[in-house]
Amino acid sequence: MRAIKLFIAISLDGYIADTKGQIHFLESISQTEEDNTYETFINSIDTVILGSTTYLQVINDLSPDDYPYKEMNSYVLSSQIGLPLKENVTVINEDITTLISQLKETAGQDIWLVGGASIINPLIEANLIDDYHISITPYLLGEGIPLFSPKPKQFPLELLSQCAVNGMIHTHYQPKK
Repeated sequence: MRAIKLFIAISLDGYIADTKGQIHFLESISQTEEDNTYETFINSIDTVILGSTTYLQVINDLSPDDYPYKEMNSYVLSSQIGLPLKENVTVINEDITTLISQLKETAGQDIWLVGGASIINPLIEANLIDDYHISITPYLLGEGIPLFSPKPKQFPLELLSQCAVNGMIHTHYQPKK
């Protein structure tokens, strides 16, 4: 069965983006040490799940000339009609938990939840995320879009690994059995 993986960076105070949805704070991290965390992770997946806001940010701002996930299957959750589509992108207008449950049963590598919080939080509440790869950046945003919203119940996690590179702390958790 395919694993559902959250791989995301947050500010030290828990935000994935500023109040305007921008992630420019990530550009301020100096890259003085070699960090292959992303490359190692990306080699384990062949499918990405994005909300429409995150998808539009990727194709319009972060990588307008070269869709970074073109070699993978991309699913964009959206009710918008007429989203510009890149190679191997499918727009889905259904419940995220239904889509994830279906994808977990298909053949392939693991599945990456790219963002945003509106697709991540329902999957946390349904306990459908198998791996939490969270990189904590040395940046305080003060306010913005939080990764986690209040939950009606607790979800204990087990720390599998952590390392510090370029001032960031990369953590890997799994739901506690």
